[in-house]
Amino acid sequence: MRLTDYLDKGASLGPDAPCLTMDGVSLSYAAVQELSWRVARALARSGVRPGEKVAILSGNDPVAFACVFGISRAGAVWCPVNPRNAAGENRDLLDLFDCTCLIHQSSFTPLVERIRPDLPRLETVVCLDDGSFGPWLGEASPWEARPVDDVVMIAGTGGTTGRPKGVVLTGRNIETMTALTLLSYPFDGRPRYLALAPLTHAAGVLCFPVMTLGGEIVVMPSPDLTEFLALAGQHRITHAFLPPTLIYLLLDNAALDTADLGSLQCLWYGAAPMSAARLKEAIERIGPVLGQLFGQSEAPMMISTLAPADHFGPDGSLAESRLASAGKPTPLTQVAIVDEAGRRQPPGSRGEIVVRGSLVMAGYYRDPAATAAVSRDGWHHTGDVGYLDADGYLYIVDRLKDMIISGGFNVYSAEVEQALMRHPAVRDCAVVGLPHPKWGEQVTAVVQVHAGREVAAAELREFAKGLLGSVKAPKEVLVWPDLPRSKVGKVLKAEVKAQLLG
Repeated sequence: MRLTDYLDKGASLGPDAPCLTMDGVSLSYAAVQELSWRVARALARSGVRPGEKVAILSGNDPVAFACVFGISRAGAVWCPVNPRNAAGENRDLLDLFDCTCLIHQSSFTPLVERIRPDLPRLETVVCLDDGSFGPWLGEASPWEARPVDDVVMIAGTGGTTGRPKGVVLTGRNIETMTALTLLSYPFDGRPRYLALAPLTHAAGVLCFPVMTLGGEIVVMPSPDLTEFLALAGQHRITHAFLPPTLIYLLLDNAALDTADLGSLQCLWYGAAPMSAARLKEAIERIGPVLGQLFGQSEAPMMISTLAPADHFGPDGSLAESRLASAGKPTPLTQVAIVDEAGRRQPPGSRGEIVVRGSLVMAGYYRDPAATAAVSRDGWHHTGDVGYLDADGYLYIVDRLKDMIISGGFNVYSAEVEQALMRHPAVRDCAVVGLPHPKWGEQVTAVVQVHAGREVAAAELREFAKGLLGSVKAPKEVLVWPDLPRSKVGKVLKAEVKAQLLG
């Protein structure tokens, strides 16, 4: 399937149904189809050929997202660019992807003017909202070009540890992800999906399964959680996605307990580890609708899933021991745990999580060495440490690069973070290893407490020691007012460690 097939499928179920809505204004499926034809014709007229790369630099906006389908109709490849990136990072991405066309909002014009001289392959630049977009568009009649291959999207990996890589995703990858979404979670009737997170990331690709059912996508231009709660009731929202950091903020929002969330069928969470204690609170206060997903840019979204019903046992009680898991591997993927030599490990044994199947990317763009390194032995190596239990549930205990070796023992930072997050005063935390002359590395925790709460570092050390023992418990605990975060809300452990070492 091409990306246009998701739009066209939704249109076949009702062309006049709302497709993309923002600020009370809706574009119907027919209107988005027409816009995609016009964008495709304009791209072709501008010299964009099938297989070329077209980037979109925009905040959450229905017209910008509709352009994705125009890119697909032109046979070109969509390159989402995060508007929160620094100018240098976006320049590197546009250069890495060999982009020949950039579609952007006028608020990014100064940035585009600054980086364009360094991008000789960027031949066409189109602004969405300065009055030039309408005249640029082509005819409104059906048309599409034949693509040169199955590549539909190139996504940039996070550039927090060096120059980012381009993840090449095919139509087959997105089709597999879409099928797994529809298989794994409840969808009753036409969904109404509330997109608060950036459409350049998880919130965007989750639109595709919604569109196959003719659902409505309510787009939020900025991440305001009070507005999120209001829109959920106003539009009778059935599905939404929030990373754990935003769920924590939602739980602290005064409007939560009076919000109308009765229409929710599934509130997805993922993209970072979630505290089991806060997850339990979310289920109790929001309802039995939390659904976890685990994936990577290289294997989008659906390596494993924990559907809302799977958070409960057969007797209907909360399956608390399962809340720390990432669910079960999905039906169209194979997941294994391997040691450093690539040998598969039995249930309960820890090692690197590897995956294979049609969910896995085609490779890194123009980087055969990195592709070969991550694809050795016929498996995609996720870089995550975890284990499968006897019932087949996957548990992620750390990133390989975040594992701490203290006194000869492996200490998994995520395990220590889960323990600290059980303390009622702790809102979020990061655990890192710092150099130590005796132990090699010292387990060090930086915590952020809830507003209005105070807690002594010694109390947190003893709390963690009681849960983990003396080896794994942090030797030092620091309380910071906030933690450094990425553009999608992940805590940046490398930045935490750099600040501590600095």
